Amino acid sequence: MKRTPAILFVSLVAMAVGGCSSTSTQPASSAAGGSGSGVTSSSTPGSQSQDTFPSVIKAVPSRAADGSWSFDVTMRSPYDSPDRYADGWRIKSGETVFGEMTLGHDHASEQPFTRTQTKVTIPSSVTSVVVEGRDIANGYGGKTVTVQLPG
Repeated sequence: MKRTPAILFVSLVAMAVGGCSSTSTQPASSAAGGSGSGVTSSSTPGSQSQDTFPSVIKAVPSRAADGSWSFDVTMRSPYDSPDRYADGWRIKSGETVFGEMTLGHDHASEQPFTRTQTKVTIPSSVTSVVVEGRDIANGYGGKTVTVQLPG
């Protein structure tokens, strides 16, 4: 009987700590869908934990005069180091990949970070794309964003 309060206390502390760490991902979800950007976030079906892959937080499209697209992509990676880091993303619809971006180094001192990919050619019949992050060790997966392309 004397152990029960101690076990309850440890359980409550563990739940409180777990709750604190899970709220750190809340701003990422809010940022992804915020301010009418046409961006929504989701987890890739069958993906492993968020610690396995980087998270795409936000992707903002803009159309160039030549008809190509640019994407400002914001990512977060909980493990960015020279040995393991978010090394890129791809822009796709279904199984069709319209563009891939490769990043050559970690962004450990800049989390989250934003980079721009230009000259992405997407047919006018495509109205939305998915932006999916890539990890140098595990490949593609994790939290994605779906971007509605302005007409």
